[in-house]
Amino acid sequence: MGIGGSIFLIALGAILAFAVDVEVGWLNLSIVGWVLMVAGVVGLIMTAYLWRGRRRTVVTPVADPRVVPARDDQVVEEYREVRRPGHPL
Repeated sequence: MGIGGSIFLIALGAILAFAVDVEVGWLNLSIVGWVLMVAGVVGLIMTAYLWRGRRRTVVTPVADPRVVPARDDQVVEEYREVRRPGHPL
């Protein structure tokens, strides 16, 4: 459901349970509000549980083996010729 959907259900349920004072015949809006709030709380707990279980990816930088290290005060220049695939010499 997601965090946003859960918070929306909790807010909508609270509005129906505490702020609306309308008789709809066979439907009790206060009970509907409480049911929506409970569903929102359950959805929020489930979302938090599922997000907790996600694995985190750790990226470690790796030195580029093509890089030529400079020694002391030497200037090292590297030239590369790049050709398009299928392009004749």
